[in-house]
Amino acid sequence: MKKFRLFWSIVKRCRAEKITFGFFVSFFIVSLIIMIREPGICTYGQAMWYTFVSCTTIGFGDITVSTALSRLLTVYMTLYEIIWIAILSGVIVSHYLEVITRREKITATEFLDKLEHLTELDKNELQELSDKVREFRKNS
Repeated sequence: MKKFRLFWSIVKRCRAEKITFGFFVSFFIVSLIIMIREPGICTYGQAMWYTFVSCTTIGFGDITVSTALSRLLTVYMTLYEIIWIAILSGVIVSHYLEVITRREKITATEFLDKLEHLTELDKNELQELSDKVREFRKNS
């Protein structure tokens, strides 16, 4: 539950909640329409399974649609899902880049603070600072 809250806060911060909410609403409505219109799909669960398999582009082929409306809705949901996944992956990458940038700033700030107060550091802290400088020079 905690991870879902984190995910949803990231989605909201990047203003992707409308497209996410719209995707799920579309998913359930399209599943309902397919269940009503398709003679080979008898239950809502089968319709949801078909919509899920189509959206994820897995395409098992265990359930197929035959009406033009259902095929059109399948295309709609597949395109919506591709766009949604592209936006969602961008949102997640953006969040992690922000976290990494924040961590780098904190580390740089701590490093500069120690450099400003060299006379106040004990022997262990000076050695640790020296090791960090050597590591930084190696990686540069």
